[in-house]
Amino acid sequence: MKVLVYSDDANTRAQIRLAVGRRPAADLPQVEFVERATQPAVVERLDEGGIDVMIVDAEAQPAGGLGVCRQAKDEVYDCPPVLAVIARRDDGWLATWSRADAVVSLPLDPMALANALAGLMRRRVQNRLPAL
Repeated sequence: MKVLVYSDDANTRAQIRLAVGRRPAADLPQVEFVERATQPAVVERLDEGGIDVMIVDAEAQPAGGLGVCRQAKDEVYDCPPVLAVIARRDDGWLATWSRADAVVSLPLDPMALANALAGLMRRRVQNRLPAL
């Protein structure tokens, strides 16, 4: 499954990749990471399609991940689920405003990140299954 990771900080993107690993749960396929460092690049990649889940860094500059999330939810047909990484737990209300589907806080807990991503990946797979 393709997971888009948005952060202007290469170290943050690397931390996310390392925390998730190749597969966040045994029942899920391997993750193929697609990294983007700017908001225009995220929009362009989402327009191409094929992204299963998006992880956004709320602290990205100049366009914060929560604003990018809100824009995607407003503008992208069949927007993939979004996992927001926030720096302060008190920013949870901003994640709600952005319509993020899940939230984890810094410093990254690999188990919490993998579990949150696995839940969103499972949801994406279930939404693709044809109705009986």
